[in-house]
Amino acid sequence: MDPTVQLELSVDRGSPVPLYFQLSQQLESAIERGVLTPGTLLGNEIELAARLGLSRPTVRQAIQSLVDKGLLVRRRGVGTQVVHSQVKRPLELSSLYDDLEAAGQRPATKVLVNTVVAASAEVAAALGVAEDSEVHRIERLRLTHGEPMAYLCNYLPPGLLDLDTGQLEATGLYRLMRAAGITLHSARQTIGARAATADEAERLGERTGAPLLTMQRVTFDDTGRAVEFGTHTYRPSRYSFEFQLLVRS
Repeated sequence: MDPTVQLELSVDRGSPVPLYFQLSQQLESAIERGVLTPGTLLGNEIELAARLGLSRPTVRQAIQSLVDKGLLVRRRGVGTQVVHSQVKRPLELSSLYDDLEAAGQRPATKVLVNTVVAASAEVAAALGVAEDSEVHRIERLRLTHGEPMAYLCNYLPPGLLDLDTGQLEATGLYRLMRAAGITLHSARQTIGARAATADEAERLGERTGAPLLTMQRVTFDDTGRAVEFGTHTYRPSRYSFEFQLLVRS
């Protein structure tokens, strides 16, 4: 039997709080109160969506937000399972600016774009906002010792932060967030690689077709709200990613 059937789950469609967040908060509360105990398997997302009158992507987003917080885990061949409420994802959230400064690399930033745009389907899904709604877009070139290292494109929800171009060139985005009282909690990140386009090659001082490292990251604050969607490209000759891998017991 689906354990969520016993929960008094409901959503308020008149509330400004996104539906997925309303659902994720109720599930998180049930986990914290011990109603959904560690090891409990959640039921079918389709059935839960039908019961609450929600779309399947909305339910999936609610579940994923709890996976990102370390409260749920998706196990192949098993399903979505509750883990201990105190499990923290072994992910360190730091900005490229902070990493470079700590390494004594004298980072510098050139802001290429600082504007408001209509959210594409990809951006809207990442930030949990409506497609074509306004989001903030910033594009920056990060340099060390005068040489370009990375091209950073970030989207933020409207009204989150005063994105002054001068401040963006003087410091890192995450520092500005922290200064504004935003507590960064977790992130969903994907690392990849591909060949540089002509525009990317020109920006980064590489040849067209040269290999580039890529990174996409959705960052969440301590309330589970998505506060940033970044899509970045890096010169592999200047930067690499290092991970600490842990065995989950």
